Amino acid sequence: VHSEVSFTVRHMMVSKVRGHFRDFSGTIVTGEHPLHSSVTADVDLASLDTRNEQRDAHIKSADFFDIEQFPTMTFRSTEVRGGDGDQFVLVGDLSLHGVTKPVELALELNGFTPDPYGGTRVGFTATGQINRRDFGIDISVPMDGGGVVVGDKVQLSLEIQAVLNQ
Repeated sequence: VHSEVSFTVRHMMVSKVRGHFRDFSGTIVTGEHPLHSSVTADVDLASLDTRNEQRDAHIKSADFFDIEQFPTMTFRSTEVRGGDGDQFVLVGDLSLHGVTKPVELALELNGFTPDPYGGTRVGFTATGQINRRDFGIDISVPMDGGGVVVGDKVQLSLEIQAVLNQ
């Protein structure tokens, strides 16, 4: 309830559409040093919500995600690189629409804190960009004045709060 997986994509060359996924899961394995940590995540593409049912149905269709054939997006980290302070680069394989490609996410460790239930919480922010065409989502609807209805670049944004298992 305190995490979000969302995206932003250009629409008709003049605005941005934002959406998020309601259902996702993941496991974060923390190493003694942050660079020795790993992440796996699964996103249920049917849980897409852009606050417009007609648009959601179209994105879920074979024109875009084709959730009948490819219901899940997955991420498996392959490396964590260090940066400045609490800034890292999370490198991994993203599988979407039957295609797996390496991606890099800028990762910020927001901190650890005890929770009121006797556990420990950790927070992360991750951002990145993918090109939807790299994943075989290549619908192109040209506009009369130039450009396309849906942009190729998709901005990814994750706000993650996790509970540490001891």
